Amino acid sequence: MSTRRLGERGPTVGAMGLGCMTMSPSYGPGDADEGMATMAEALARGVTFFDTANSYARGANEELVGAFVRDHREEVVLASKLGLWSLDEGRRIDGRPETVGPACDASLKRLGVDHIDVYYLHRVDPEVPVEETVGAMAELVAAGKVHQLGLSEPTVDELRRGHMVHPLAVVQLEWSLWARGAEAELVPTARELGIGIVPFGPLGRGFLTGALDGGRDDMTEADLRRTDPRLQGEHLAENRRLVIQLGQIAEELGATPAQTALAWVFAQGDDVVPIPGMEKRAFLDENLGALTLDLGESLQRLDDVFAVGVTAGDPDEVLLRRR
Repeated sequence: MSTRRLGERGPTVGAMGLGCMTMSPSYGPGDADEGMATMAEALARGVTFFDTANSYARGANEELVGAFVRDHREEVVLASKLGLWSLDEGRRIDGRPETVGPACDASLKRLGVDHIDVYYLHRVDPEVPVEETVGAMAELVAAGKVHQLGLSEPTVDELRRGHMVHPLAVVQLEWSLWARGAEAELVPTARELGIGIVPFGPLGRGFLTGALDGGRDDMTEADLRRTDPRLQGEHLAENRRLVIQLGQIAEELGATPAQTALAWVFAQGDDVVPIPGMEKRAFLDENLGALTLDLGESLQRLDDVFAVGVTAGDPDEVLLRRR
């Protein structure tokens, strides 16, 4: 697999990363054995950037990822996150500086490693200045517990302010054919600052693959996507029409919708390393096909069909509820 450098300070990794969240209960029940097999196959095929978080399955995903990574520590660039907590009543954001060190220590213990390569603030706490949280995270770098820092889903202002406290290596954001709001300001700002870009949900949380044609009806009660407005009612009907056109373009290319959508993300720049969620080896095999897919004139067609703002359900509101 070809490699990409994440910005000016970020690591050099395989061009496609591995989103590990769905290996644990999130969109479905999860399958630990298949997750382990998928990680092994991914690494063997050149995928070196593994992404998890302390909030995924309340830490169980870190334990699963760690069980594989610690036997391949020199080969894997490991990313995790803090600041977002899963609770019975929902999710809670906590970026207080005093919580940063203990959160990192707990993640290191679950992962079974002595350092995290890329450590993100999962969400900026609206009650805590981002400078204070990043300042506490910088202490982890000085202590050798973390090598590089990032922010996940910040505003442009938060990205700049956090970067002033400690140079940020990467920014994580939802970026796909049906979530293009970051292109106006956040992506250009990241590039101006030399920050690498890590898109999550590059397959529209599964919708762009055609697997969620029925919206909520295709999901379990525990599926985290059930509240996504893009998959509700009239929004779903409008967005389904977009996916039909994606399927037509994919068929002309001799590819799957997933490969076509992911190839579009790869085409957005050499500083972009998407992390599609892949809990099964079959998904891995399909997604790797996007790396060699030449979109040609279809790149402009995809831009036109999925023009910025065309997705129904206000994806920017999903991404940045605090604005």
